[in-house]
Amino acid sequence: MPSPATSGKSTSAHTDDPFGGMVACQVLDQLNASQGFNPGDNISHRNECTATKPGLGSNGLALDPVQGLAEFRRTDPQAIDTNVSGRRALQVQNPLDCTIAFEVSEHARVLAQMAMSMPERNAEACPLAHDLAVRVEALLPQR
Repeated sequence: MPSPATSGKSTSAHTDDPFGGMVACQVLDQLNASQGFNPGDNISHRNECTATKPGLGSNGLALDPVQGLAEFRRTDPQAIDTNVSGRRALQVQNPLDCTIAFEVSEHARVLAQMAMSMPERNAEACPLAHDLAVRVEALLPQR
């Protein structure tokens, strides 16, 4: 199994970081390797990343050490309960995308998203987002 992508710093320096220093774009690039996605692009000052795949759409990853599922539920009250490898999770599907938020701790979460470039492929968005979430969860530091 591949090791988690980190910033190169010692993980002991990240004792308050539930992600062990993981960098979203490094993780996304690792998980997207050999799948036809372009390299990830950090889309904000936060630990978020998006990568595009021509003819499919884009997937995204956000490692949020501050907000948990409660905050996600407040901003997306229509989210449905699900799970990712036994972790509590919420799922929101929109016309062109799907987001899976799963719990890392009470105040930390991972967001895995898949946005389709063609509406006729929208049924694939949640299965692809869930697959990404499962693969990210496998890289997280042990609970």
